Amino acid sequence: MSLSREQMAEIVARDIPDGAYVNLGIGQPTMVADYLRPDSGVVLHTENGMLGMGRPAIGDEIDPDLTNAGKQPVTELPGASYFHHADSFAMMRGGHLDVCIMGAFQVSARGDLANWSTGAPDAIPAVGGAMDLAIGAKQVFVMMSLFAKDGKPKLVPECTYPLTGRACVSRVYTDVATFAVEPDGVRVVETFGITVDELITRVGIPLVPSPFD
Repeated sequence: MSLSREQMAEIVARDIPDGAYVNLGIGQPTMVADYLRPDSGVVLHTENGMLGMGRPAIGDEIDPDLTNAGKQPVTELPGASYFHHADSFAMMRGGHLDVCIMGAFQVSARGDLANWSTGAPDAIPAVGGAMDLAIGAKQVFVMMSLFAKDGKPKLVPECTYPLTGRACVSRVYTDVATFAVEPDGVRVVETFGITVDELITRVGIPLVPSPFD
Protein backbone atom coordinates (compact mmCIF):
# COMPACT_ATOMS: atom_id res chain seq x y z
CA MET A 1 0.00 0.00 0.00
CA SER A 2 1.38 3.42 -0.95
CA LEU A 3 2.24 6.04 1.65
CA SER A 4 0.16 9.06 2.53
CA ARG A 5 1.70 12.53 2.36
CA GLU A 6 1.94 12.54 6.14
CA GLN A 7 3.81 9.22 6.18
CA MET A 8 6.22 10.50 3.54
CA ALA A 9 6.90 13.62 5.61
CA GLU A 10 7.57 11.49 8.69
CA ILE A 11 10.14 9.39 6.80
CA VAL A 12 11.91 12.48 5.48
CA ALA A 13 12.02 13.98 8.97
CA ARG A 14 13.57 10.77 10.28
CA ASP A 15 16.40 10.99 7.74
CA ILE A 16 17.42 14.59 8.49
CA PRO A 17 20.64 14.59 10.55
CA ASP A 18 20.44 16.03 14.05
CA GLY A 19 21.56 19.64 14.21
CA ALA A 20 21.14 20.22 10.47
CA TYR A 21 20.16 23.57 8.94
CA VAL A 22 17.26 22.79 6.63
CA ASN A 23 15.08 24.62 4.10
CA LEU A 24 11.58 23.28 3.45
CA GLY A 25 10.22 24.05 0.00
CA ILE A 26 6.69 25.19 -0.75
CA GLY A 27 3.91 22.58 -0.66
CA GLN A 28 4.36 19.04 0.59
CA PRO A 29 7.84 19.60 2.13
CA THR A 30 6.37 22.03 4.69
CA MET A 31 4.70 19.02 6.36
CA VAL A 32 8.13 17.75 7.46
CA ALA A 33 8.17 20.38 10.23
CA ASP A 34 5.37 18.47 11.98
CA TYR A 35 7.51 15.35 12.39
CA LEU A 36 10.87 16.67 13.58
CA ARG A 37 11.82 15.45 17.06
CA PRO A 38 11.89 18.30 19.59
CA ASP A 39 15.40 17.25 20.65
CA SER A 40 16.75 16.90 17.08
CA GLY A 41 18.38 20.33 17.06
CA VAL A 42 17.28 20.81 13.44
CA VAL A 43 17.08 24.51 12.52
CA LEU A 44 14.57 25.40 9.80
CA HIS A 45 15.38 28.21 7.38
CA THR A 46 12.91 30.10 5.20
CA GLU A 47 14.01 31.98 2.12
CA ASN A 48 11.88 34.97 3.09
CA GLY A 49 14.26 35.57 6.01
CA MET A 50 13.95 33.42 9.12
CA LEU A 51 15.99 30.86 11.07
CA GLY A 52 14.32 28.83 13.79
CA MET A 53 10.93 28.29 12.16
CA GLY A 54 8.61 25.95 14.04
CA ARG A 55 5.60 23.93 13.00
CA PRO A 56 2.60 25.49 11.21
CA ALA A 57 0.61 27.91 13.38
CA ILE A 58 -3.00 27.21 14.30
CA GLY A 59 -5.75 29.17 16.00
CA ASP A 60 -4.51 31.92 18.30
CA GLU A 61 -0.90 31.16 17.33
CA ILE A 62 -1.39 32.72 13.89
CA ASP A 63 0.53 35.93 13.30
CA PRO A 64 -0.02 37.29 9.75
CA ASP A 65 3.52 38.71 9.79
CA LEU A 66 5.08 35.34 10.63
CA THR A 67 4.95 33.08 7.59
CA ASN A 68 7.08 30.64 5.63
CA ALA A 69 8.06 31.13 1.98
CA GLY A 70 4.70 29.70 0.92
CA LYS A 71 2.93 32.40 2.99
CA GLN A 72 1.59 29.82 5.46
CA PRO A 73 1.44 31.00 9.10
CA VAL A 74 4.15 29.34 11.20
CA THR A 75 5.39 29.33 14.77
CA GLU A 76 8.86 30.32 15.92
CA LEU A 77 11.21 28.41 18.20
CA PRO A 78 13.22 29.96 21.06
CA GLY A 79 16.21 31.79 19.57
CA ALA A 80 14.55 32.37 16.19
CA SER A 81 16.03 35.21 14.13
CA TYR A 82 14.93 37.37 11.22
CA PHE A 83 16.96 38.95 8.44
CA HIS A 84 16.83 40.56 5.03
CA HIS A 85 15.78 38.54 2.01
CA ALA A 86 19.21 39.13 0.47
CA ASP A 87 20.94 37.66 3.54
CA SER A 88 18.67 34.65 3.32
CA PHE A 89 19.68 34.03 -0.29
CA ALA A 90 23.34 34.48 0.65
CA MET A 91 22.91 31.61 3.12
CA MET A 92 21.32 29.50 0.39
CA ARG A 93 23.91 30.27 -2.28
CA GLY A 94 26.87 30.16 0.08
CA GLY A 95 26.56 26.49 1.02
CA HIS A 96 25.37 27.13 4.57
CA LEU A 97 22.32 24.85 4.40
CA ASP A 98 22.82 21.15 5.09
CA VAL A 99 19.59 19.97 3.47
CA CYS A 100 16.83 21.43 1.33
CA ILE A 101 13.61 19.55 0.66
CA MET A 102 11.64 20.32 -2.49
CA GLY A 103 8.91 18.94 -4.68
CA ALA A 104 9.55 18.01 -8.32
CA PHE A 105 7.92 17.38 -11.65
CA GLN A 106 10.83 15.12 -12.67
CA VAL A 107 14.14 13.81 -11.35
CA SER A 108 16.63 12.15 -13.70
CA ALA A 109 18.70 9.06 -13.01
CA ARG A 110 21.77 11.24 -12.48
CA GLY A 111 20.00 13.57 -10.08
CA ASP A 112 18.93 16.41 -12.38
CA LEU A 113 15.97 18.32 -10.94
CA ALA A 114 13.02 19.83 -12.83
CA ASN A 115 10.51 21.52 -10.54
CA TRP A 116 9.70 25.03 -11.75
CA SER A 117 7.86 24.64 -15.06
CA THR A 118 6.24 21.94 -17.17
CA GLY A 119 6.49 24.12 -20.24
CA ALA A 120 2.71 23.94 -20.72
CA PRO A 121 1.25 27.02 -22.49
CA ASP A 122 -1.01 27.88 -19.55
CA ALA A 123 1.60 27.14 -16.84
CA ILE A 124 2.91 29.99 -14.70
CA PRO A 125 6.68 29.57 -14.21
CA ALA A 126 7.50 29.75 -10.51
CA VAL A 127 11.17 29.14 -9.91
CA GLY A 128 11.43 31.22 -6.73
CA GLY A 129 14.58 30.26 -4.82
CA ALA A 130 14.64 26.67 -6.10
CA MET A 131 17.70 27.14 -8.31
CA ASP A 132 19.64 28.78 -5.48
CA LEU A 133 18.72 25.93 -3.14
CA ALA A 134 19.48 23.23 -5.69
CA ILE A 135 23.06 24.41 -6.18
CA GLY A 136 23.69 25.75 -2.68
CA ALA A 137 22.44 23.09 -0.26
CA LYS A 138 24.79 20.27 0.66
CA GLN A 139 22.01 17.72 0.10
CA VAL A 140 18.79 17.99 -1.88
CA PHE A 141 15.88 15.76 -0.87
CA VAL A 142 12.89 15.54 -3.23
CA MET A 143 9.34 14.63 -2.16
CA MET A 144 6.94 13.64 -4.92
CA SER A 145 4.53 10.95 -6.08
CA LEU A 146 6.47 8.48 -8.20
CA PHE A 147 3.88 8.40 -10.98
CA ALA A 148 1.98 11.25 -12.63
CA LYS A 149 -1.79 11.18 -13.10
CA ASP A 150 -1.30 9.60 -16.51
CA GLY A 151 0.81 6.82 -14.99
CA LYS A 152 4.13 8.03 -16.36
CA PRO A 153 7.05 7.89 -13.93
CA LYS A 154 8.58 11.12 -12.63
CA LEU A 155 11.93 9.38 -12.04
CA VAL A 156 13.25 9.34 -15.58
CA PRO A 157 16.39 8.68 -17.66
CA GLU A 158 16.48 12.36 -18.77
CA CYS A 159 14.31 15.26 -17.67
CA THR A 160 12.08 16.61 -20.43
CA TYR A 161 10.99 19.66 -18.44
CA PRO A 162 13.18 22.76 -17.94
CA LEU A 163 15.91 22.04 -15.40
CA THR A 164 16.22 23.64 -11.99
CA GLY A 165 19.65 22.12 -11.32
CA ARG A 166 21.99 19.47 -12.70
CA ALA A 167 23.12 16.40 -10.71
CA CYS A 168 21.97 17.98 -7.46
CA VAL A 169 19.43 15.52 -6.00
CA SER A 170 20.66 13.23 -3.23
CA ARG A 171 17.47 11.40 -2.31
CA VAL A 172 13.97 10.96 -3.72
CA TYR A 173 11.09 10.21 -1.36
CA THR A 174 7.93 8.94 -3.04
CA ASP A 175 4.67 7.30 -2.08
CA VAL A 176 5.90 3.83 -3.08
CA ALA A 177 9.67 3.90 -2.58
CA THR A 178 12.65 5.90 -1.34
CA PHE A 179 15.66 6.23 -3.66
CA ALA A 180 19.25 7.35 -3.16
CA VAL A 181 20.95 8.93 -6.19
CA GLU A 182 24.53 7.68 -6.09
CA PRO A 183 27.55 7.70 -8.46
CA ASP A 184 26.86 4.11 -9.52
CA GLY A 185 23.16 4.63 -10.12
CA VAL A 186 19.81 5.00 -8.38
CA ARG A 187 19.58 2.75 -5.33
CA VAL A 188 16.27 1.58 -3.88
CA VAL A 189 16.45 2.31 -0.17
CA GLU A 190 12.96 1.21 0.87
CA THR A 191 9.72 0.13 -0.82
CA PHE A 192 6.08 0.46 0.24
CA GLY A 193 3.56 -1.95 -1.26
CA ILE A 194 5.63 -2.64 -4.37
CA THR A 195 8.59 -4.88 -5.23
CA VAL A 196 11.89 -3.77 -6.72
CA ASP A 197 11.16 -5.82 -9.85
CA GLU A 198 7.83 -4.00 -10.28
CA LEU A 199 9.62 -0.68 -9.84
CA ILE A 200 12.20 -1.53 -12.49
CA THR A 201 9.45 -2.50 -14.92
CA ARG A 202 7.35 0.60 -14.33
CA VAL A 203 10.10 3.22 -13.96
CA GLY A 204 12.19 2.05 -16.89
CA ILE A 205 15.62 3.00 -15.55
CA PRO A 206 18.25 0.73 -13.98
CA LEU A 207 17.77 0.49 -10.24
CA VAL A 208 20.24 -0.84 -7.70
CA PRO A 209 18.52 -2.94 -5.00
CA SER A 210 19.28 -2.22 -1.36
CA PRO A 211 22.04 -4.48 -0.01
CA PHE A 212 19.51 -5.62 2.60
CA ASP A 213 17.06 -6.97 -0.02
